[in-house]
Amino acid sequence: MLKKFSIIVFILISITLIFMSTQKKLVPQIDMLTISGETISTKDLKGSVYLVNFWATDCPGCIEEMPGLIDTFNKYKNKNFTVIAVSMFYDPPSRVLSYTEKNKLPFPVTLDLDKNIMNSFDDIKLTPTSVLINKKGQVVNTIIGVLDFKDLHEKIDLMLKN
Repeated sequence: MLKKFSIIVFILISITLIFMSTQKKLVPQIDMLTISGETISTKDLKGSVYLVNFWATDCPGCIEEMPGLIDTFNKYKNKNFTVIAVSMFYDPPSRVLSYTEKNKLPFPVTLDLDKNIMNSFDDIKLTPTSVLINKKGQVVNTIIGVLDFKDLHEKIDLMLKN
């Protein structure tokens, strides 16, 4: 009887773990203030596909991938997709503003001075880190390091079709 009970418990735990591993995490509801003074809320982004990119002006990988982020934004901006660039708390606001203007970043840029955004996304520590979110507000993928834009575009295309 005990052996039978143990087997049932094991099966139930296994099913629960499998179910939990297939569930996508919902993005927390947060408001982000852009350097242009606009507020972007994750609540308002539901129904859109978007990429939250954590970056810094002194991060070589971040600077390397910025042209690809601009191209990605421009390619999909009229298809219910956006990019939100979140500069890390240690990045001086004047440098972020200067970089944004110099490089004509076409997407919203936010300053995470109080670490609220990075903490809301499971305490982001490394840059670049990008979080891809589907129309349901679920995290589809978290990518640490420079993005593979071919792979990213394939995922965005698929999510925009659904």
